Amino acid sequence: MEDYLIVRSDTVSLADLARFLTYGERVEKVIETGRVGSLEQRGPAVSALSQDHRWVIVVSIVARRIITFLRKPMELYGLVVEFFLNLLYLNGGGLVGLIRNLLTGKIVMPERGSSSYLSFIGHIDTRLDLHNFQSQSALRELEGRALLDFCIMASKLAYENANVVEDVVTNRWKMHFVEFYSCWNEYQKERSTQVFIMCDKQKNADIILISFRGTEPFDADDWCTDFDYSWYHIPQLGKIHMGFLEALGLGTRDQISTVQLSLQDPKSFSENRNKRNAYYTVRNKLRSLLKVHPNAKFIVTGHSLGGALAILFPAILLLHEETEVVERLLAVSTFGQPRVGDAQLERFMEAHVCHPVEKYFRVVYCNDLIPRIPYDDRMFLYKHFGVCRYYNSLFIEKEMKEEPDRNFFGVKYIIPLYLTAVWEIIKGLAMGCIFGSEYKETWVATFFTILGLVMPGISAHCPTNYVNCARLGKKSSRF
Repeated sequence: MEDYLIVRSDTVSLADLARFLTYGERVEKVIETGRVGSLEQRGPAVSALSQDHRWVIVVSIVARRIITFLRKPMELYGLVVEFFLNLLYLNGGGLVGLIRNLLTGKIVMPERGSSSYLSFIGHIDTRLDLHNFQSQSALRELEGRALLDFCIMASKLAYENANVVEDVVTNRWKMHFVEFYSCWNEYQKERSTQVFIMCDKQKNADIILISFRGTEPFDADDWCTDFDYSWYHIPQLGKIHMGFLEALGLGTRDQISTVQLSLQDPKSFSENRNKRNAYYTVRNKLRSLLKVHPNAKFIVTGHSLGGALAILFPAILLLHEETEVVERLLAVSTFGQPRVGDAQLERFMEAHVCHPVEKYFRVVYCNDLIPRIPYDDRMFLYKHFGVCRYYNSLFIEKEMKEEPDRNFFGVKYIIPLYLTAVWEIIKGLAMGCIFGSEYKETWVATFFTILGLVMPGISAHCPTNYVNCARLGKKSSRF
């Protein structure tokens, strides 16, 4: 019998949700589990939910229902906003330039998917060049700022379309672009997992980099994945976040047997080019690149959801005993990454990726909400692992096991979160004056930071903060 837990947001009624929250009833309507028998036989995590746990589940379900309801408006709004921002960008960067070009008949119309069409993330932070980058040899310095900056810039670049990615890698970074993939997610029924691969050189490469795209601001499915608490138990690894397995193309909760099948029989999941999955597509390409470049090592990186996929990728490689491939792993560097599994996965990855040489580095900025979900408690059991490079709002770095305030839920967090949100707005407006023009925030970034007053912890998740951490961060043993 397969062991899994699925928090159902799509089928539970409001009446059942109310009874579940108030009396702890209708658990079977809210939570689907692979264990058989009575609720008591399913374990205390399911049968004896505390009020706090029920609140967390209900908030998760309500949030996902609202996000799902707003899917089409979010998508349409995102398209309109991106088009308008690109229209301004291509016509001088402001309304004055746009009006001037319109009056003179020189207006430039954005072409979606072109090398000049930036994403919303790209307009929040328009920096595209690597910071103080002098040579590919700097990437070999694992503790160096060059590598950290390289990873976050690649993670940010993954939000762009294939033509932008190729243009930046080739013409700005002077490196070798390999491939950009849009991979199939069976649960979402679309090619929603994006990842690109590049090398530092076309011949005799030293570095191969894999960058997974993170949560897009106007993608409802991405946000639903982040706020999901469902898991699937893989005996050798532990309990893994169901949504992240689906994003890698490893099955779907709608037909739970497909998860085990996808892990054991990759052929049936990788033959159809229109529905190729992310894990096997990237693994096969990586294998071939490592043969072509015998001296190369590889890096996996990503921001947000992309960070979760970045650390799960080597986990599945280890599950499949891809020893020769994993031996050439240089680093996994993630930014604002949510939790991906339980304590069993923590022990497994600590043994294989974190020892004897630390190869996994997880960067967290200040009160970023996403690294603190799904919750680490006796109900959901999600755990972080590896070294956490935590940066406070002044970009002071401290290495720790876990970021402060690991579970943002409760009245005690409300006032500090809103005070921090106000401080972030003030700091953002002063960044250019304090650190120079490179760090001056765009008006789009300022608007996004103001959203922190509505949704504390979300604006801190912006890649801009992580780029600044890489470039301005200072080590300290205390804050």
